[in-house]
Amino acid sequence: MYILGDIGNTETKIWLVSKKNHVIKKINFSSKEVTNYKLSKIFKKYNFKFKDIEKILFCSVVPPTFNLIKNFLSKKTNNKCYEVKSLSLKSLIKIKVDYKQVGSDRITNAISLMNNKNNFIILDFGTATTFDVLVQNTYYGGIIAPGVKLSLNSLSDKATLIPRINLKKITKVIGNNTISAVRSGFFWGYAGLIDNIIYLIKKETRKTFKVIITGGFSDLFKNSIKTKVSQNQDITIKGLIKISRLIK
Repeated sequence: MYILGDIGNTETKIWLVSKKNHVIKKINFSSKEVTNYKLSKIFKKYNFKFKDIEKILFCSVVPPTFNLIKNFLSKKTNNKCYEVKSLSLKSLIKIKVDYKQVGSDRITNAISLMNNKNNFIILDFGTATTFDVLVQNTYYGGIIAPGVKLSLNSLSDKATLIPRINLKKITKVIGNNTISAVRSGFFWGYAGLIDNIIYLIKKETRKTFKVIITGGFSDLFKNSIKTKVSQNQDITIKGLIKISRLIK
């Protein structure tokens, strides 16, 4: 069995995967304040059998958290714990931009869609809202915009009279109180941002794309933007499974 994981700025996801690439377990926990004690409790709760683990692979954008998890799992399993960008990925993907500047989570998502005839835009609602452009199985580059939740919380933290709110789908544009006005600004503002960036990508490249959306707010926006999109919440684990085949 394999342990595959995604360490993001906000959340860490870990999957236990069989040799036949079936997900057996999935656990989620905060990426903040990870300790050996916390990891011991988590893995004990989910009854992980470390002796059965043959491969360990993570994509991570939080090096200190990855290093802690790497050391913990390496000791428990007697296996090397790999990070995606520590492997040679040339057989899986061509990258047109500076490799060091692209997050391994974004590379992993891109690899999940390789060997496909279509061009893709991957829109990921994470701590940041990212757009990744794949043209003819080549990673072409992308866009990083502020994350929805991060922006909401930042506004609330800086503006005394604006409370923290949960974003939800709305139909009206003009708000009649502070909360509805903020919801409208963020909901329609991000919907417009998404549609416009996708339009500009198509205009600049002069190509057609399939648009894949994933991440926390993809449920909210998938039917609220003009662009036709497909939702895929398994894109990261599928990419990790592909990459794990490089580990011998």
